[in-house]
Amino acid sequence: MLGSEIELFLREDTGDFDLFHDLLPDKSTRARIIVKQDGTLAGITEATQIFDYCGVSSSCKRNDGETVADGEIVLELVGGARAVLQSERVALNFIGRMSGIATLTRQCVEMIARAGVGVGAGTDTDMGVRITSTRKTTPGFRKFEKKAVVIGGGDPHRFNLTDAVMIKENHIMLYGMETAYGYARGVSFTKKVEIEVETAVDAIRAAKLGADIIMFDNMDADQIREAVSGLVEQGLRGSVLLEASGGITIDNLVTYAGTGVDMISMGALTHSSRWLDFSLEVD
Repeated sequence: MLGSEIELFLREDTGDFDLFHDLLPDKSTRARIIVKQDGTLAGITEATQIFDYCGVSSSCKRNDGETVADGEIVLELVGGARAVLQSERVALNFIGRMSGIATLTRQCVEMIARAGVGVGAGTDTDMGVRITSTRKTTPGFRKFEKKAVVIGGGDPHRFNLTDAVMIKENHIMLYGMETAYGYARGVSFTKKVEIEVETAVDAIRAAKLGADIIMFDNMDADQIREAVSGLVEQGLRGSVLLEASGGITIDNLVTYAGTGVDMISMGALTHSSRWLDFSLEVD
């Protein structure tokens, strides 16, 4: 994290000045951050950067990606009382938010693993279905939320519009699939092109055009199975990656994973994950 980013986050929390903490007599302080729930830890790297910027020494007791249990100490701190208290909330926000995302992502990844669901018929790989995030992220915090997904074992998908070209429903409505695809292929030979479809017919149409990835958007599991079968029958399945998206939650995840897709993108990883609870306690 850049120093300018840390300054921005701290300024947001402290305002133009923090008269109360500035007036308090400073004193050497020891403190610790404790997790209050079981989960997957993320955001420790960012928290230590925040404390370091504020002149607080930190010692990691647990690392990003590790499973933690209620009551464990994850970080120990030594520094001036003012600096510890002023940086506390920003650091805890990072750990809580990122750990919540990593925890939900890990739960989804492990559900797929326990179910033993592999990639669908027509492929030669035995790699399991990948769980990915979406661009439904908090403005200004996307890279940290995407990083938390990766820490939890998921795939970040696109960080922004330049990572790959996605032809969505509105592109198709405005320009038509074939015209939009022509422009997409003209962007760069290094960019993959993904086409969003809502029917089995359009999935075959997209595959014949040469799409690298086909996204089944807001299609139920039976509709996706039908589309995958159609691609297999026409010998098109092996040439394209398949992604399910739209309305997928931890409750219906395994059902969608059994449809024969390669990836499942879940906006819920970022927009519906609950924060993991942490507290800072001073000695």
